[in-house]
Amino acid sequence: MDKFKITLQYLLPKHLLSRLVGYLAAAKLGFISHALISLFIKAYKINMQEARHEKASDYASFNEFFTRPLKDGIRPLVADPAIVAHPVDGAISQLGDIVAGQLVQAKNHDYSLQSLLGGKAETAEPFAGGKFATIYLAPKDYHRIHMPVSGTLREMIYVPGELFSVNPLTAENVPDLFARNERVVTIFDTEFGPMALVLVGATIVASIETVWAGTVTPPTGKEVFRWQYPAEGLNSIRLEKGAEMGRFKLGSTVILAFPHGSIDFLADQQPGTVTRMGTAFANIKPAKMAD
Repeated sequence: MDKFKITLQYLLPKHLLSRLVGYLAAAKLGFISHALISLFIKAYKINMQEARHEKASDYASFNEFFTRPLKDGIRPLVADPAIVAHPVDGAISQLGDIVAGQLVQAKNHDYSLQSLLGGKAETAEPFAGGKFATIYLAPKDYHRIHMPVSGTLREMIYVPGELFSVNPLTAENVPDLFARNERVVTIFDTEFGPMALVLVGATIVASIETVWAGTVTPPTGKEVFRWQYPAEGLNSIRLEKGAEMGRFKLGSTVILAFPHGSIDFLADQQPGTVTRMGTAFANIKPAKMAD
């Protein structure tokens, strides 16, 4: 059955299916939308007491529900500036060292950081020998992405690609999954050096958005596209730790990359660990804080 599921993903028109689902999810269908939302809440056992609006009827469309804001204070932010916070609700898929420019996708599957970040060696070079983490967002999770540390946006890169599912089964069976799916790469300058925060698309992920650019995809492109941002001045974009930076419609995966010698993940952070946005994820090394 697993082999059949993987084969089916290769055969399906994933972009067409995803855009169709996106169109339906954005539609305001009245009681039909409310009924679909109610079924989704029940099927995935979503805790609506955390949501700012708790009833299915509070949402005009499925997308409004899926990107629902949480109540104020429901995700306390770790305030210590020497701590990296979790950017999302989800579960850690993999984390560890970037070895010879490769990241671990799953057992017996590595992939290229350079490819993940859009193909340029100079984009990947600052992260050589550093750390990475991959966090999977399940359908039940809160789907807004927040800043794990304060940072100034340097670059955003749209990378076209496939829309395979990013669930654990697919990660274990589709080579180079995260480096072949459509994605939006963001590079921030932080107090401890650059940080890459990558938003990876997937089947029926109908949209990836950032707070500064709005919807980045769709429409899909055929070429890698790059936006550069100034470090200072009126057009610079600085986001503080805990601030929202983007969102998925529907769920997917976030990948983080950090420079060599900049952070250490906390000992209790391992593959399979459930994450909650704002909680402690890693320590920034004192030497980097002093810099």
